[in-house]
Amino acid sequence: MDGGGRYLQPMTAYPAGAVAARAASHRQPRIKKFFGSSRSVRRRSAGVPLEKRIPRFLGTWLTLGFYTGVVTLGLWQGGHLDTFIRDNGQPHHAIARALGLGLERVTISGIAQMREAEVLAAAGLNGKQSLAFLDVNDLRERLEHVPLIESATVRKLYPNELVITLTERQPYAVWQNNGELFIIAADGTVIDLMQDDRFTNLPFVVGESANVRSKEYLALLDAAGPLKGRIRAGTLVSGRRWTLKMDNGMDVRLPEQGASDALARLVKLENEQKILEKDVLAVDLRMADRVVVRLTEEAALARAESLKKKPMRGKGVDT
Repeated sequence: MDGGGRYLQPMTAYPAGAVAARAASHRQPRIKKFFGSSRSVRRRSAGVPLEKRIPRFLGTWLTLGFYTGVVTLGLWQGGHLDTFIRDNGQPHHAIARALGLGLERVTISGIAQMREAEVLAAAGLNGKQSLAFLDVNDLRERLEHVPLIESATVRKLYPNELVITLTERQPYAVWQNNGELFIIAADGTVIDLMQDDRFTNLPFVVGESANVRSKEYLALLDAAGPLKGRIRAGTLVSGRRWTLKMDNGMDVRLPEQGASDALARLVKLENEQKILEKDVLAVDLRMADRVVVRLTEEAALARAESLKKKPMRGKGVDT
């Protein structure tokens, strides 16, 4: 009671501690709604050290990136970047090589017709690159664009080795068409242009559509028996029949039907009359009952002279 006869009591109906507890109870559900509980939030944030929240080696990479940017900017502003790239390759490759990730060894397997230098050139590989920044999918696609390569696999072996495994298309014959030479597969598919003498021992076919009928020509070679080694090329004439070119330049014209039988006749003529050794430009075997030969100019003149000197019947002999 105060001096005026009044009792002293708080203006609110709740004690001070109860008010604080009530206010806390109103705020707590929101914390639980988003974070679970205020106690768990405090415990969770206090339980994870700061160094564990930062990615490992972040400082190293940031420092390396900073110095790389400084060096690159300095080279570019000084006009030395082109010279640096020419001598050392791209900056990122140069840095990777400095860290021990250079491309020091390339292992190539599966090649028979191609040379290692051709594979490296097709893949675009050189000593100024690094293993870390090579894209194996890009390398594989580059290699498979080479007509002679059917498929390719590329693998990295850290720190310094690249492994390339190739499957080549098999060259079957050489095809000449419109003055150009092509390497073809067994089904006639063009593999590549013939650019050197690696394929000179392959069967040689000439003419339009001769590539897709090259198997017919190889069958004729087998039918030639002992004369197979003397046949140099086969020309498909009008898409119907073959003319063979012999090693002495003689043409052997085969029929559209029964070409194997005609070759058997040629073998017999060679055994009995040595026809391939005579002065003959062409042997025509297209008719089954006869053989037509075309003599060289010199042989034709000699034959004409001999016929002039031959005595005529009933006229006596000139002396």
